[in-house]
Amino acid sequence: MHLITTHLNADFDGLASMIAARKLYPGAILAFPGSQERNVRDFISQSLLYRYDFLKTKQVDLKAIDTLIVVDTRSSTRLGPLAGCLDNPNLKIHLYDHHPQNSSDLTGEIERVENYGSTTTLLTGILRKKGIEITDEEATLFALGIYEDTGSLTHLTTTPADLKAAAWLVEKGAKLDQVAQFLTHELTSVQIGLLHELMKTAKQYTIQDIPVVVVTHSLTEYMDEFALIVRRFMAMENINVLFAVISMGGRIYLIARSRIADVNVGNIARDLGGGGHSTAASATMKDITLIQAQEKLIHTLHKHIHPQPIASEMMSQPAITISFEATISEAKEVLTRYNITALPVCDFTGPSVEQSLPIQGIITRQIIEKAAHHHLDQRPVSDFMSSEVKTLPLKATLADIQELIIEHHQRLIPIVENSTLIGIITRTDLLNRLVNDPAHLPKDLLHESEHPSLERKRNVNTQIIECLDKEMIQLIQTIGEVADSMKYNAFAVGGFVRDLLLKKQNLDLDIVIEGDGIRYAKQLAHHLGGRCRTHERFKTAMVLLPNGFKIDIATARLEYYEYPAAMPTVELSSIKLDLYRRDFTINAMAIHLNPYHFGTLIDFFNCQNDLKQKTIKVLHNLSFVEDPSRIFRAIRFEKRMEFLISPHTKRLITNAVSMDLFGKTNDPRFLSELKIIFSEENPLPAIERMAEFKLFKFLWPDLRPHLKIDRRFTHILTQAQRAISWFRLLYLEDSCQNWMVYLLAIMGRSRLAELKAFCRRFEESQKVTDYLLLQKEGADRAVHHLARSNDLKNSQIVALLEELNIEGLLYIMAVARKNHIKKAVSLYVTTLRQVEGELTGQDLVNLDYKPGPQFKKILLTLRNGRLDGLANDRDEELALLKNTFPL
Repeated sequence: MHLITTHLNADFDGLASMIAARKLYPGAILAFPGSQERNVRDFISQSLLYRYDFLKTKQVDLKAIDTLIVVDTRSSTRLGPLAGCLDNPNLKIHLYDHHPQNSSDLTGEIERVENYGSTTTLLTGILRKKGIEITDEEATLFALGIYEDTGSLTHLTTTPADLKAAAWLVEKGAKLDQVAQFLTHELTSVQIGLLHELMKTAKQYTIQDIPVVVVTHSLTEYMDEFALIVRRFMAMENINVLFAVISMGGRIYLIARSRIADVNVGNIARDLGGGGHSTAASATMKDITLIQAQEKLIHTLHKHIHPQPIASEMMSQPAITISFEATISEAKEVLTRYNITALPVCDFTGPSVEQSLPIQGIITRQIIEKAAHHHLDQRPVSDFMSSEVKTLPLKATLADIQELIIEHHQRLIPIVENSTLIGIITRTDLLNRLVNDPAHLPKDLLHESEHPSLERKRNVNTQIIECLDKEMIQLIQTIGEVADSMKYNAFAVGGFVRDLLLKKQNLDLDIVIEGDGIRYAKQLAHHLGGRCRTHERFKTAMVLLPNGFKIDIATARLEYYEYPAAMPTVELSSIKLDLYRRDFTINAMAIHLNPYHFGTLIDFFNCQNDLKQKTIKVLHNLSFVEDPSRIFRAIRFEKRMEFLISPHTKRLITNAVSMDLFGKTNDPRFLSELKIIFSEENPLPAIERMAEFKLFKFLWPDLRPHLKIDRRFTHILTQAQRAISWFRLLYLEDSCQNWMVYLLAIMGRSRLAELKAFCRRFEESQKVTDYLLLQKEGADRAVHHLARSNDLKNSQIVALLEELNIEGLLYIMAVARKNHIKKAVSLYVTTLRQVEGELTGQDLVNLDYKPGPQFKKILLTLRNGRLDGLANDRDEELALLKNTFPL
């Protein structure tokens, strides 16, 4: 008798492998050695109950077995009662497995073992090679086996063979919707309760500098899929190594997971009578209490966890370095001479290979070539080096090295011992190590949807539903559908994405198209019944909808700058290059809008981490050299969002300011950014930050006296803010451009010529320039007259202020030192400017007054009479008229 079986607590890979093996052994019987996972049982009851005859162990005549076919395991301890046939004389054993070898594994007459993501992959390959046909139901089951063990083809244990097998199964009719149905793992209320219990019992041990978390729990009865709860706990707490010791139904079960190369949980589980992969393993521990099992586990952990210090083996030495005072040109020469792509920057003079001074930073060939392109060859490398550099000692482990290079994206690692630079480890060194020793490749046993940290891609549909109204969701869906119909890819980008992740509403919708953005914008406008405006040079467009909503459309583009502070030149590119050109990491994310990928967050540069840590960072070291206006945006984001500019980005700002880039161009973008800052509810922190970076001398070089942050300056801006807030609370119909009030306040002690020069330098329009000059001139004159007397008549106050608009009036309230001036402006804004005489020009005609220039003087006198209390009604106006202008 031929018997096909698998391991205890069979999963989909075990079940699928059994059915696949049955295709190779048509006459064999099928029997599980024990229970199955709950989802597997559900699948069997719904789909396989009447198709296959699964025998129970007590129905199997063990002595009659002459051929044992074992799939998805080679461990005799995982065969349960069926292991009783192993003593049968002349027993033939055929093994099909994908797990690492263990010294206690069975040996067989036939052994087919491959390092694939699943055993089903191995067996479907055999079926395909032999030309054995399969049904669409079998294809679906086999796909379940592969998708479960590979995390839907996302685990790093996934191989090309798994992908090829999955593709072949889809060709054979595999129904992926059924695969998704049975692989969806939502926690029940009971499981959620157990998850909280695990969190209470979790204890962290540090073994050889590696944090290991151990959780324990006891249940009176066996519970299916406890591994799912363990996996969720690992994801929620972002744990690298986790061991769960669970007492269920009188037995002790070990569930082990690891995400780092230094802890091979498969070896640890095998030492405890179980088995598995280096990243996921399990064991059953008999005749032992929960406390004893925990003690035995801790002892085994100390036995197996010994990370090897390999930095000394991997590093290149001697390290080629360069002085932080060396020029870009000199650094370029060193890179070419030694044929390397990056240099550690040290605090000494001249290139050297023996240093005992601190590492200052790292300079790369990419940055050097870009700086040279901008004719910055004679600038010191310290201006553009990456200064946030971490070092490692000689005893550093592979995990330490992987963390810096892979997780933190550090191009090279200086190896330092006793404050002396011994050597460096580059990305190439790490790659060579991993390629030559695949066992140390970084592992990730979590499915993408359960990943605890910040992935390059994840779905944010939940945030979309929570933060956007129905109309906006329908709009962005339509944007994706129109792009899909044109075979383009559409992405929401910039502040819209950033604020969505922060759970804030942002209705500035910026769309990037992988394709012809202008052609797409015209099609979208036609589809939505809107209008389209295009900008051919920048390959951008704006779609204006019938309800007034605006959508900015851009072609995915790569910007490059002909010279420092130049306007960008645009070329077509992919979304990744488009995001790389963005100002800061927090704005360099995108959300895919096409129907099939709708809601997928694209994050190539670990931007979510900076968003989570509330950090403003640039994407490359020449960012402020190419576009100095980004300095103002950095300050604005920092103060508006209560973030912090990173130390490295702060140093790059300081370097850009020291290069006098602001004096090399009359860039209107500077004033545009200032307007946005001055329009903030409280711009004072941002203005103080600008002063800290010494930007005032570029913005207002001819101010007299020299502008600086002092008590008087702070007082003026504070008064301007109070004046604007006061006006806002009046809820009047007048609009106010706040930025003008702050600009006028800052230039309050300047002459008109200096305000005019400021506007001309930043290419402000003539209309706005004239308006500002008019408001300043009139306001300064009014302040001068108001200051001379505190008992002016209402009519005199109106005469001084009526030519001013709201910006000029609020400017007076900001700069006025005397309270009676502020009271006069307040009275004018709230009351006096609405006062008019009751008699009109027609009334004068009816009273036989002859029309002419005198009418203006008469009406003004009547209004002034109202203002000064000389005429409070129509009759008193008539009396005043007859007394002052008799016929």
